[in-house]
Amino acid sequence: MKIRFKNAKILTMKDRDIIEGELWVEDDKITYVGPSCSSDQTFDKEIDCGRDLLMPGLKDAHTHTAMTFARSLADNYQLDDWLHKAIFPIEGKLTAEHIDAFYRLGVAEYLKGGVTSCFDMYFQAKATADAAKKIGFRHVFCGSVNDFGGLDRLEDEFDTYNSYDPLISYVLGFHAEYTTSRDKMERISQIAHDRKAPVYAHISETRAEVAGCVERYGVTPVVLFDQIGLFDFGGGGFHCVHFSEEDRKIFKKKGLFLVFNACSNLKLASGIAPVASYIREGQKIAVGTDGAGSNNALSMFREMYLDTVLSNVSEDDAASVDPFEILKAATVGGAECMGLTDCDVLEAGKQADIIRIDMSCPCMQPLNNIANNIVYSGDTSIVKMTMIAGKILYEDGKFNTIDISGVYDRCNGYMRELI
Repeated sequence: MKIRFKNAKILTMKDRDIIEGELWVEDDKITYVGPSCSSDQTFDKEIDCGRDLLMPGLKDAHTHTAMTFARSLADNYQLDDWLHKAIFPIEGKLTAEHIDAFYRLGVAEYLKGGVTSCFDMYFQAKATADAAKKIGFRHVFCGSVNDFGGLDRLEDEFDTYNSYDPLISYVLGFHAEYTTSRDKMERISQIAHDRKAPVYAHISETRAEVAGCVERYGVTPVVLFDQIGLFDFGGGGFHCVHFSEEDRKIFKKKGLFLVFNACSNLKLASGIAPVASYIREGQKIAVGTDGAGSNNALSMFREMYLDTVLSNVSEDDAASVDPFEILKAATVGGAECMGLTDCDVLEAGKQADIIRIDMSCPCMQPLNNIANNIVYSGDTSIVKMTMIAGKILYEDGKFNTIDISGVYDRCNGYMRELI
């Protein structure tokens, strides 16, 4: 399938420039990005963008997709009570059929919000992978080992889902220090060394988490993980709210990713990540939503906005963070964090993971600064189209590979059973 997008504004994310021109796609790859030009090629489809903006899809670099079951079900808790009183009891009842339905609901929300891939930490991997493959969604698993289980299947899942489908990949990971015993973390480190693979986990999300680790081991979670060798081949952490200077130095030295989750951290009263100082230090950053149980949305637009404005308040500086840097973290940074190096920017040879932004939306006018508009005034309503691997999965309010009404019926029916 050869598709020509013409009469478009194009933000490649290689730099800040907006190209006035066109973009061509053949099968799953971009073949041309640049000024309008004549061509003797024959296209299967030509799309006049009407000067709408094409840009790389947003990358949700930390989420628990199937936790859509917990949306507005577990509110008004702090993290520890939220997990033990509200979440874990229901998670113990979830089957593959439940996961399939709740995952499809999450992916629909991603597509409507311009998200073309997610870094997902959850269980029932086979059900998730099969659903992602059928939908055509780009899915990156993050291992979810904890003291409840997962270690016995980590290597098998790593091998299986890194050769399962071009849209599916798998990265080593575990839930957190406070849910994972040291012997399990040491075994994960051995696996990481055997595979020369990066490792990710929830890290320093709350002050209580850090204090508990210091009480158990005499060091912060970051220092502990580094001592165990978990970061010897890269990786990073989700949340990263309460870091010491030593933690920061370890992350900078080893080139680890800090993934921000502002909405979840606010809702659970966990704190505000020091985004501006991380950027000044040259840390690698990405943006994620966390799950719908602690957010409660899967909107990367809300995350980008909050990462920017909360930093301004924390720093007492209205210019503490350049919005373009946050947009870059939500696209290029997320792709690099997940190992999707061919999905980062729009250029020939890269994967055709593209979104179309409706520039006729009132919140996108006037065109004083398009990138700033996306971060400060944009929301999911401005996404007109979401394409993954050259296939349009969402356009003008319609899902091409998801029976959305059927998903709603299944999810609501399952919730009546679960609670």
